[in-house]
Amino acid sequence: MAELPEGDLTTVAKALLGWEFSAHGSTVRLTEVEAYAGVGADPASHAHRGPTPRNQIMFGPPGYLYVYFVYGMHWCANVVLGGEGEASALLLRAGEVVGGIDLARERRPGVRDHDLARGPARLCTALALGREANGAYLLGDGPIRLRPPAEPADPARIATGPRVGVAVGSETPWRFWLTGEPSVSVYKRHKKAPAS
Repeated sequence: MAELPEGDLTTVAKALLGWEFSAHGSTVRLTEVEAYAGVGADPASHAHRGPTPRNQIMFGPPGYLYVYFVYGMHWCANVVLGGEGEASALLLRAGEVVGGIDLARERRPGVRDHDLARGPARLCTALALGREANGAYLLGDGPIRLRPPAEPADPARIATGPRVGVAVGSETPWRFWLTGEPSVSVYKRHKKAPAS
């Protein structure tokens, strides 16, 4: 049975780069993640204002999957990291498909292999993840699993920068990625809506 790395939110976020995330016959090696803290600590977090029916899974225990729907069309997946009541999670932003690539290609036809899981919604599509995966335990032997790599990622390859697609807290440098990986998503600064 796998165990999550120990440490604070950003330490664990960096340590999970290179881990393998498997679901529905395909496996992605994580190349980009984005951390979110809990109540009052992070205005970009779904847990910022406290527990709701939507975010309850974020409040622990760690090692579970938090899946949510965004923009009325995409699913995004997060690993719950904080202890009971702490509410922190790690958005799985991108990865390289390293197993079940034919299935991932069927789910995302017509795209290059490095684009199959390049971005959080694409990652979920490549792994066929949706609402039913919310609350899945990732560290056991279930159908949706998170496993450490044979060798941890080289710390010299880990880069950090601002988060993507959030209106507040985007400047917080809690997006982490492995440099030189073509599967890492392209950074786009959030554009504020014009004042009306």
